[in-house]
Amino acid sequence: MAMRLTAREMLERLVAFPSVSRDSNLPIIDFIEEYLASHGVVAHRVYDATGTKANLYANVGPEVEGGVILSGHTDVVPVDGQDWDSDPFTVTERDGRLYGRGTCDMKGFDALALCAVPLALERGLKRPLQIAMSYDEEVGCVGAPSMIEAMAIFLPRASAAIIGEPSMMQVVTGHKGGTGFATHIKGFEVHSSLQHTGVSAVHEAARLIEWANQKNAESAAATPDPVAAMFDPPWTNAHVGTIQGGTANNITAGDCRFVMGFRCVPTDDPADWRNAYIARVREVEAAMQAVQPGTAIHLEPIFDVPGLRPEEDGVAEELARRLTGDNGTHVVSYGTEAGQFQAAGYSAVICGPGNIEQAHQANEFISIEQFKAGEDFIARLIDQLTKE
Repeated sequence: MAMRLTAREMLERLVAFPSVSRDSNLPIIDFIEEYLASHGVVAHRVYDATGTKANLYANVGPEVEGGVILSGHTDVVPVDGQDWDSDPFTVTERDGRLYGRGTCDMKGFDALALCAVPLALERGLKRPLQIAMSYDEEVGCVGAPSMIEAMAIFLPRASAAIIGEPSMMQVVTGHKGGTGFATHIKGFEVHSSLQHTGVSAVHEAARLIEWANQKNAESAAATPDPVAAMFDPPWTNAHVGTIQGGTANNITAGDCRFVMGFRCVPTDDPADWRNAYIARVREVEAAMQAVQPGTAIHLEPIFDVPGLRPEEDGVAEELARRLTGDNGTHVVSYGTEAGQFQAAGYSAVICGPGNIEQAHQANEFISIEQFKAGEDFIARLIDQLTKE
């Protein structure tokens, strides 16, 4: 029997799954697959290496090329330590807003995309609607690439991908990319009075962080290219958010760990930044080993997200502008799965309900007005796919 849910009911069902990135998302994937199956739509999964997480994708309508992908992620960020006024995993309405973890980022869009399925089937599509739901977007967009690869192989090629991250229903055509390394410095402990005979992992970390400061200053002083100039700031920046190391004030630190991350404008190649960082790391490591041969710096790549470049005569942009009426120029400095779809050859844009400023916070919400605007957008999209 077909599962019929309003957009609000669907949002309530999705938010009720505490699909925090650190945990399995299979319960929410099970529900989505069951929902699609109730409408006669066959869903396909792409699991992670552990088998505890999965992407899901499906083709709704005719098996022909030229369809439109509605893409969202199923994971949300934790609520630990946040002071919520209501249960974060229960949608609560107050003052024209729907509160709950993921209402804005981005189960609101997911709910609208799923509710589009029965509408699309009833209307009779000329071109397909494709649903794409990923895992682990919030920890570096690590789930989507395997899903996108499978879709390109097994589904009719779509002409456009709409990634529904919260953009206030504005058409966002560019975003920065990101790449980063977990950095572990292994020093050599001695009493701090004999510092010259040891190697402080904390001090060596400071050399790498100062390198990041210098690179940021150089980038800020340079003249940005036209694409980079669209962003704030208009350059690639290097950043360390947290650092841990050392055991006592009078011992040179034996270990230090941090993540060096880069947010790259779309016209910068992340590989160039990765190579520059690796080169500086090896210089520092060589100087460390000249003092104590057993010291080392270990690097582990932890995320690599391509930027989204504004497309010339992009199909996705043209479609989204036609459906929204938005003709403004919009780019964002955070990364999304849109860059991954574009890197795989899809025309891609970001367009979804809600304000990114509400994401990841206590009392996250989406306004009812924005939720309705997203619902109207999806209805207009279905109308397009039934006429063309």
